Amino acid sequence: SEVIIGANNTITVDDGAAGEADGAIGIYAANTAAGTGSVSVTVADGVSITVRGDGAGGIVGDASAGSGDVTILVGTGAITSIAGHFCIDRFAPLSPLPVVDMISTITAAVRAQRFCRIGILGTRTVMASRLYGVDTGAVIVPPAGAAFDAVHDAYAAMAAAGTVTDAQRQVFDAASAELLATGCEAILLGGTDLALVYQPGSSRFPIIDCAGIHADAIMRHALGHREIDL
Repeated sequence: SEVIIGANNTITVDDGAAGEADGAIGIYAANTAAGTGSVSVTVADGVSITVRGDGAGGIVGDASAGSGDVTILVGTGAITSIAGHFCIDRFAPLSPLPVVDMISTITAAVRAQRFCRIGILGTRTVMASRLYGVDTGAVIVPPAGAAFDAVHDAYAAMAAAGTVTDAQRQVFDAASAELLATGCEAILLGGTDLALVYQPGSSRFPIIDCAGIHADAIMRHALGHREIDL
């Protein structure tokens, strides 16, 4: 049993005369008989559910008649991988939940800091597409020549291992130095695993921490704050 409620809907249950409806339920998903399927209720942001009456319920998932699991998900969705954003324009309209996408939050951050030219590190696809072709208001410059493949290889190995080696760190540092020497004002960390290498406040050069910016946006959205300080 699955129930999906889109954003900004209103559900009101009463007796028809603004009175109480005892035992009424706004959203009810049940696994009947002796079924083994799961019960899932997904509710997007901005949904208002009002049920008036004794023993009434707003959202109920019931698998007591069977043996399946009950899942009730309320709020916002996010793709936390930068690589996963290659299809964000197609994914967001199909998602049952509003999506806090990383691309939009990064764009806002770059524009807020008024960068004109930034370097990028990450996988081959992210670098070659210059962050999937998004218009951040700044020129995005990938590493040139052999440094391009070296950064990709170092990143892929680091991400697979979950740790960074001194040799990989040297590859990222050298590529960043070359980009900064060509006039880049900051380095965009185009891969979430680059948090293993660089952290805001401790880096020797300006960085745009994509994963950190996205995490902050998700947190603020979850707490109900739509304004994101960048």
